[in-house]
Amino acid sequence: MAKLRAVFHYAASPRIADRLAAAGSDWLSIESCDEGDDDRLMRLLAEADVLWHVLKPATGSIIAAGPKLRLIQKIGVGVNTIDLDAAKARDIAVCNMPGTNSQAVAEATVMLMLSALRRAASFHAATRRGDGWRMDPAIFDRIGEIAGRTVGLVGYGAVASRVAPVLGALGARVLYTAASAKGTAMAEWRELPALLAECDVISLHLPLTPETENLLDAAAFAAMKPGAVLVNTARGGLVDQGALYKALTEGTLLAAGLDVFAAEPIDGGAPLLALDNVALMPHVAWLTPETFERSIDIAVRNSRQLIDGGAFVHRVV
Repeated sequence: MAKLRAVFHYAASPRIADRLAAAGSDWLSIESCDEGDDDRLMRLLAEADVLWHVLKPATGSIIAAGPKLRLIQKIGVGVNTIDLDAAKARDIAVCNMPGTNSQAVAEATVMLMLSALRRAASFHAATRRGDGWRMDPAIFDRIGEIAGRTVGLVGYGAVASRVAPVLGALGARVLYTAASAKGTAMAEWRELPALLAECDVISLHLPLTPETENLLDAAAFAAMKPGAVLVNTARGGLVDQGALYKALTEGTLLAAGLDVFAAEPIDGGAPLLALDNVALMPHVAWLTPETFERSIDIAVRNSRQLIDGGAFVHRVV
């Protein structure tokens, strides 16, 4: 039996490379390809049956470069980075894996929330410079605790449902908005406008769709409680980045914790990066060894269905 050929389109750390090697078998070979190595990607796609897609967009041209492709397996949840129409036109199955990274993203969400509220990046940088004990005392007027604050979760899926009880345990009042109220939610439901007006912290947990793109625009920031904090570990396109910068520099927002950006990688000269009231991560909230363990298991299982003819898990297209 000829081996299926899978391409893991992401830079593999030594530990991940070892895990990918262990996942290979007499029926499956897995090659990793750094997202910046387009030449290698094109060579691998020419013979690939499966693309294990992570973050760099799987455009129509990338899909066209894989004449043998039969499956695009998203390592993660959001499929907005995959040209679904191009896949559908070729009858290429597209699957995702909801839940595999939820714990990691939930933990990173709380971390960014705390980092933004406590200006962790500013204190870290000052202490490294030897200035930690000589900072302007005014900075202590711009920090605070989660306890006693009202936190609003925009969306209430696998990540938000993990975040809510943690925030409650820390002493926050937790609200959420979703398409409809959820009976098991450990939070109070609100319409989005009411949530924006009432909350001290807003945390985004939605997929990026035409309906949610730029959900937080200038009008939304203006409707927020003055001095609010924004956390985004979902998708950068949910936020108008120009409006966000203005809100952070004009005092509408106290701070932000961001793992995702409108365009990625974010330009090194982006004004947002110069602000000291923003905690930043390079879209790695999901990235833990535990996430990869869960993800690779599903990716192998779905790839096997190309041989066995069984049903794919979490098929999107």
